[in-house]
Order: sequence, then structure tokens, then C-alpha cells
Amino acid sequence: MEIIFIRHGHGEHLIDYPNRLNTLHPGLTEYGKFQVGQLRNDINIDSDDLVLVSPTKRTIETAAILKNDLDFVISPFVGPRMFPLNPELPFLACDHILSKTEIRILYGDTEILDLNVECWKEGINQIGQDIFEGYAKRLIEWIGERYNRVFVISHDGTITNYRILLGEQGLTREDFLGEAGVYRLKL
Repeated sequence: MEIIFIRHGHGEHLIDYPNRLNTLHPGLTEYGKFQVGQLRNDINIDSDDLVLVSPTKRTIETAAILKNDLDFVISPFVGPRMFPLNPELPFLACDHILSKTEIRILYGDTEILDLNVECWKEGINQIGQDIFEGYAKRLIEWIGERYNRVFVISHDGTITNYRILLGEQGLTREDFLGEAGVYRLKL
């Protein structure tokens, strides 16, 4: 299986950084939409690939641009996650996930992966490492051998946490992908 991690494009919460980090549910800026549109030229997502998307407006907008009307699945297991984990830092509004109700209202019948009710309440941003790893392993188990390629459209901290869980070592914030960045991992 190949996992392709994609970081969302430039978000509205990054305009006037860091003063807008407490913007609730920021979407992509026009520049972010441009970045993802450029990325679409380099990314080929097939109808039999799994596309997992964080339940935030900016990642869902990224998926909609990349998928070109194909389906994707929204999961809190790939929602925003702090890296490195520091529960003493504030939980920023930009990292609050959309609820299942908000997703249904905004995005209609987009598929929602509902493997854990509690995760929809608290997200994965500041939960303990052992709880996060349990959720992540459950997601990987759910994926199983059903897909040859899995695209994960998410956030820098989340992607870095998954890369470590999948065996990479020594990663730091310097390894973040940045806006509309891509990282491929063969398992």
C-alpha cells in the first residue's frame, strides 16, 4: 500500500499570522485554492483510491479541488494534531473540527467515517499519545488491504505524527510539508 499525505493549501487563519489563529473554521484563501489547483496537475487520484480528509473546512476544500467531483471520506482520525504534543499550549479555534451535523449541512452526502464517537467530540489535537496511536491503528486496520493507494489530506502536525507512527524516526517541525505539500510513503 502507498500512503500519500497532502497538506492543505494556504488557509485564511494564516493571513496576518499569528493574529488570526483563533479564526473558527477557516477555509482556503484564493492563493490556497491556486496552490491546490497547481497540485492537481501533479496528483492523479483514481476512483478506486481512498481519500481520507480531516473534518476542517480548509482540508475539505482541498479535497474538493483535488478530487474533481469524485468521492472522499471525512474522518476525525486525520484531523488537526499538535506536533510536538504540548497540552499546555492553548487549543486554537482554527483547529476545531466540524461536527458531523455541520459537515452534512455544508457538504451534503459526503461520506463520514464514524469509527469512534468520542473522537468527534474532542478531536485528536491534544489527546494523549497512547490514545492517538490507538485511533490511528484502528484507522489503519479499517483500511486493511482494501486499497492500494490512500490519500490523506490533513495538517502538518497530523501528517508528522502518522509518519512517526508508521516507522520514521527523528522527525521535527523542520519536516513539515508546508502548504499543499506532498509526501509519499510505501508500506
